[in-house]
Amino acid sequence: MERVVSAHLAFTTTHNTSIAMAVAAARNKGFHSIDETLYVTVDGVPARMHEVADLHGGRMHTITLEKPAKVVVDYSAAIAGTERPEPIDEMDLIRYVRPSRYCESDRLLPVSFAEFGDMQGMDLLVAVRQWVNRELSYVAGSSRPTDGAVETFLGRQGVCRDYAHLVISLLRAKDIPARLAAVYAPGLSPMDFHAVVEAYVDGVWHVIDATGLAPRESMLRITTGRDASDTAFLSTVGGRLQLQEVGVTATVNELPMDDAGSLTQLR
Repeated sequence: MERVVSAHLAFTTTHNTSIAMAVAAARNKGFHSIDETLYVTVDGVPARMHEVADLHGGRMHTITLEKPAKVVVDYSAAIAGTERPEPIDEMDLIRYVRPSRYCESDRLLPVSFAEFGDMQGMDLLVAVRQWVNRELSYVAGSSRPTDGAVETFLGRQGVCRDYAHLVISLLRAKDIPARLAAVYAPGLSPMDFHAVVEAYVDGVWHVIDATGLAPRESMLRITTGRDASDTAFLSTVGGRLQLQEVGVTATVNELPMDDAGSLTQLR
């Protein structure tokens, strides 16, 4: 499999702003090659960002700016090959079953048991995906950055991260480890960064996309975590920024068909 992806960001900062960015494809030993470039300018002058290793092959790029500035980021990558599954980490099976900032599985436990009874395993994964797809409406701009799975459940609408948070919460409520993966998604329309779920059943992390907006087998991992608080493509850890431009592309040499009822892994 050959995938070509890119991201363009432009934003302005205030004094003493520290930025954490996740747009680079996650590294994985299964890839035959990764040919990538990351070009950053600060007020038109080329600058370097510091790379920090994240979980599951993810990479954060950081920079601290003392003075207000306009920052432009252009990332591009061509990746050949498919992802090789990581060894199972026992800590992941604890970390990803706990409630988290946007995935209030403890508050949604009664909902999960009311809707899915004693269902477990593969049947539960398929049933949760179908239920969230049926119950929610995909409405751009309908959710706030602070909304979690409870607000999504009550409002019955959202975007990809809201769908993912609700799926994760319903699965964790039944003790299924589940995590959010930010991905490049060839075939997605309109094109953007995308959020999907990985759920652990029978020794495998299966990918679930309750939006059904792109084929899962050609998705490319960027970063992975408990919820959107771990996987945002751009955030500050000091100061403030104002995002002005976002552009994302993702293509694959052959776009696969996706059977929503089947189980598969990020590749």
